[in-house]
Amino acid sequence: MSTASAFVPGFALSSTEGALVSIAIRVEPRHLESLLEALARLEFPINPQIYHDAEITFLHRDQLHRDQYEEPVATTLVEFPAYHRRLDDVYLALEAQGFDRDSVLITSMLDQLESASLSEPAGQKPSWTVRTRYRMPAPKH
Repeated sequence: MSTASAFVPGFALSSTEGALVSIAIRVEPRHLESLLEALARLEFPINPQIYHDAEITFLHRDQLHRDQYEEPVATTLVEFPAYHRRLDDVYLALEAQGFDRDSVLITSMLDQLESASLSEPAGQKPSWTVRTRYRMPAPKH
């Protein structure tokens, strides 16, 4: 089984289990409990951060005209760190509960720590990236 195509091989933070990465999973609020149950079945401890008012950006590409545009979308986002060697375990647990690999974004933990907003996703550009996360409810304007 292959690992995510959205992986930055930045080895500044690594161990014998590989590079430390940040795993972000976008989920519909009604499926959040199922996602957390899937993650609870992993054989390594995780401490997920849940962002109910996150915003991701879908990157749409028209190969014929070589156009690209971005579509910001509000979502619930679950994030946690893990080592690269554990990615297949995460994917298997998610797929066992019916979650799609396309709902997962893997980035270098060093990039995650250096940036409040992930503007450059890893590897072969996935179809979405994280724009903002809120630990508190989003400010009302």
